[in-house]
Formats: sequence, C-alpha cells, structure tokens
Amino acid sequence: MKVLIVDDEDMIRAVLREYVEFEGNQADEAVDGMDAVKKCRENDYDIILMDVMMPKLDGFSAVKEIRKFKEIPVIMLSARGEEYDKLFGFEIGVDDYVTKPFSPKEVMARINAVTKRRAAPAPAKEKDVLQFEGLRIDMAGRNVYVDGEKAQLTPKEYELLFYLVQNEGIALTREKLLNAVWGYDFYGDDRTVDTHVKMLRGNLKEYRKFIVTLRGLGYKFEA
Repeated sequence: MKVLIVDDEDMIRAVLREYVEFEGNQADEAVDGMDAVKKCRENDYDIILMDVMMPKLDGFSAVKEIRKFKEIPVIMLSARGEEYDKLFGFEIGVDDYVTKPFSPKEVMARINAVTKRRAAPAPAKEKDVLQFEGLRIDMAGRNVYVDGEKAQLTPKEYELLFYLVQNEGIALTREKLLNAVWGYDFYGDDRTVDTHVKMLRGNLKEYRKFIVTLRGLGYKFEA
C-alpha cells in the first residue's frame, strides 16, 4: 500500500511516515495542498492522509482538486473538531476525519479500515429497486431519486441509506452502524453517524421521515 502524507508540520509527517513504513507500506510526503495535487497527478496512491489547515492550498480545496482527476480514499487530519468542518469534509466525499492530537496507531487502524472497506465486494442485494412513496432507491445502480429527481448523495450516504433500508424496521445502534458502514468499532465516533444521518435526511427532503431517531440508541428505517 502506498500512502501520501500531507501536512505542513515536519514532525507530524515524520511520525506518520514511521508508522506507515513500520507496517510494511510505502510512504510519500507533501508539504501543502498544492504539493499534494502535483504529486497525485504524477503518482498513484492507495490512500491520502490530508491535513486541513495548510499554506498555499488548504486540505479541503486540495481534495476537491484531486477528485477532478483521481478517486483516492482520503482521511482528513485537523486540529479543529467542529461539526461544521467534519460535515464539510464528508460532503466533499472524504472517507474519514481524525482530530488532532491523535494516536498514530489510531490513524493506522483507520487507514486499514478504509482500504479494507474500499476493497470489499458489494453485498448482494435482494431487490434491485425499492420504492417508498416518492423515494426510489436503485440498489444495484447506487442511485436515489426523490420525487423523480436524482439525489446527490456522497458514497457514505449511499452506504448508510442502503444499510438502513436493508434492515427496514430493525433498531440499529450507532455502534452497529459504525461497524457495518464504516468498518471499525473501537475507533468510531457516534457523532460521525449523527452527522451523516443529518446530511442524508437533508437530501431526502420530505422522505427524511423514514429515518427514525431512537433516542439514546440509534436509528431505524421505517416506511
């Protein structure tokens, strides 16, 4: 596995590189967003560790630029843990978000979880197309339509919705959703689930009503 580490702090890059290479992987470094974009044009990477606050070009802008020509999994690294930052990161399609200060072991666990999840084959679907009033879900095509209009969902929103629908009527804890959709448990954060549910509901418009909040537990899809 080849990992691109993007951070303007030399010490952070050095520590992450040590752990990445210790587990038998290759590591490359970029000192800012512009450097990261340039290296992604010239090389192929299996995953990117991308800092948010950097000179010249911030991490979010760098991810959006890279996604124009390559689809590479991204884990954001940030000293800011505000919900707005995480929400924005997930909206542009990042795979995970780690708040500084972090444990390098945690970062490695998240790298392994993201790459494993990306490599896993899609589960077989019982039905290709499901209809709930004006909400149409094309399971095989990974498309969702709200009153005939295609909803613009991030990959993670698709996975979350599909998992909820596949378990229609079943109460799902946040921990269960983390395990099933994000592929990790101990390193998971309940707020990650809540943030994605909030985004998903916004995109489903009036059909947000189908995603029911179970206070103190989690969520379920009920149509």
